[in-house]
Amino acid sequence: MTIAKGDRLPAATFAKMTENGPEPVDSDSFFSGRTVALFSVPGAFTPTCSAKHLPGFIEKADALKQKGVDEIACTAVNDVFVMDAWGKSAGAEGKVTMLADGNGDFAKAVDLVMDGSKFGLGTRGQRFSLLVKDGVVEQLNVEAPGDFKLSSADHMLEQL
Repeated sequence: MTIAKGDRLPAATFAKMTENGPEPVDSDSFFSGRTVALFSVPGAFTPTCSAKHLPGFIEKADALKQKGVDEIACTAVNDVFVMDAWGKSAGAEGKVTMLADGNGDFAKAVDLVMDGSKFGLGTRGQRFSLLVKDGVVEQLNVEAPGDFKLSSADHMLEQL
């Protein structure tokens, strides 16, 4: 069943690049006791994701934090090395935490997967955003296929 407002996020493990290399990130610990703006993109370095989605959250990072967001994170069904390279190339360091969902476990757990096989992408996470407070979904914004409106940083700012 697809995650909904008021639901607790399911347990999952992401990966994040650190000074010491890739490290696991436990979702329960990551979301516990704070407010996190999490957005999911179908893939790093893909057109809308690179031109609009990630840049929007980078540009609006300070505004989101002024409205009570403790951390902004981006996830995609990509490996940790790709997510790290994408974050660096986009200037996300210090603004958006890049969380790799390499096997799509988180996307499957929240039941927000898409089939990108006809584009050579395989199974990926849908484009969406969540506002999570202490592990509970407060806002859920899932895009229709091909759309980019509801999961944007601007839309999230309007919701705060």
